Amino acid sequence: MFLIIGYVVILAAALGTYSIHGSLAALWVPPEYIAIAGLTIGGFIAGNGTKAMKATLGALPKVFKGSGKNKALYVDLLSMLFEILAKVRKEGLMSIENDIESPESSTIFSKYPKFQHDHHAMEFMTDYLRMMVGGNLNAFELENLMDVEIETHHNEAHQAPHIISKLADATPAFGIVVAVMGVVNVMGSVGEPPAVLGKMIGGALVGTFLGILISYGFVTPVATQLEQICEEDGKLYQCMKVVLLASMNGYAPQVAVEFGRKVLYSGDRPSFKELEDEIKSRKGK
Repeated sequence: MFLIIGYVVILAAALGTYSIHGSLAALWVPPEYIAIAGLTIGGFIAGNGTKAMKATLGALPKVFKGSGKNKALYVDLLSMLFEILAKVRKEGLMSIENDIESPESSTIFSKYPKFQHDHHAMEFMTDYLRMMVGGNLNAFELENLMDVEIETHHNEAHQAPHIISKLADATPAFGIVVAVMGVVNVMGSVGEPPAVLGKMIGGALVGTFLGILISYGFVTPVATQLEQICEEDGKLYQCMKVVLLASMNGYAPQVAVEFGRKVLYSGDRPSFKELEDEIKSRKGK
């Protein structure tokens, strides 16, 4: 939503101020648009493999949908972790074996459908709960393994914004290429009247204008938003990590989830009272 609003403001500022003293019709040079679009698409295809292109195209809808990571989701996550750890503390680690082996039918996980439908987050949590149940790893070894997996997830998630950022860097150069081709065309028509040459030169300069506008006004904001979404997604895994490790180190469920609460960004972090009240209300259900 904000991306569209930003685009409208950018176009209004660029075209609106230009229209005060110039004709918008002069900016309509279809060959320039086609050339820049073709060069950008060609650069994207030439510079990336199949996996990278699929990952980038698959990430683009997130710009409009957002990460979905908000205070309500984190309250659900911390409440779910508390419920799991409380069950472990009361009945032992083996009591959650069925929950982690069949999370889709778990009575605990089914209370939190938003989290349950996040395949990657569910897999991360159940994998490490399974290792805790197995009892073959200590907290230090598990933390190292978590760090490696989170780093891998981080690198994969940042692939799309990195690629789009590279495209944004290249687009002004593509605009210059188109402008130079226009200037070459002008140099081949030096015998034409000044009015015709002026129109041709203006058309050539549209390429530079478009390249810069598309780069900084349209492509760069997409890369920036995807970067922010990746950071928000990564915070979910960090939260799960510190809660599970705190539990392995012997802390009570209430204290363990407090570790996780402290990891969250201030805008998404529930207060201690909010989380406590939510956990108490869920206990009664």
